[in-house]
Amino acid sequence: MAKKVGPKFDTCFFERYAKLTLETVLGERYSALVNRDRPDLQTDDGRIGIEVTRALKESKIEAIKLLNEMAVAEVRTISDLTEKRGMGYAYGLVDIDSVGTEEYRYWLEASPLKRVIENKVSKVVNGFYGDFEEFGLYIFTKDDVTAEDLLAAMKWTMELQAKAEKQFTTLYISEVQTLYVCDVATLSYKQYPISREMCKNFFVKSV
Repeated sequence: MAKKVGPKFDTCFFERYAKLTLETVLGERYSALVNRDRPDLQTDDGRIGIEVTRALKESKIEAIKLLNEMAVAEVRTISDLTEKRGMGYAYGLVDIDSVGTEEYRYWLEASPLKRVIENKVSKVVNGFYGDFEEFGLYIFTKDDVTAEDLLAAMKWTMELQAKAEKQFTTLYISEVQTLYVCDVATLSYKQYPISREMCKNFFVKSV
């Protein structure tokens, strides 16, 4: 009798989700990305390397923890996408505060945005992510991101990696229904909407 295969949960769920978002929203340039490690998404030709992570305010981490402790059964079966949700994922399917039971572990290990950037920049400048022509940092968040947040993130990144040979040139800040693509050098960003249908499609292909 064949062994039943469970959901593919680990951080790769979010790495697959990030890859699908990039190639769908930003186009063919990102279609050659493959899911590896150090960094998580990279092209075989050494052109692009993108590290994928998450950021969350400490107050929201505590709220998610409380939600799951109080209502884990409801979180598992909340909607008619029950088979998928039962596997433990919610990102991209419902409102910003919902968390699947497996995904819960991922968000519990999140840190506030500034701390995440500091950690990842220290690694890129020290060569931890290898040698790529262009480095990007893709950050999932469940926080409500403002223009001030984006500018602060770019300035902080620029300050931390000043004069370093290896740097993050782009920050990809991903809310459920919006992708912000931030050019660190020019302190500018573009905002791309992500429809509910796209979210559902990314979810189904990532889980």
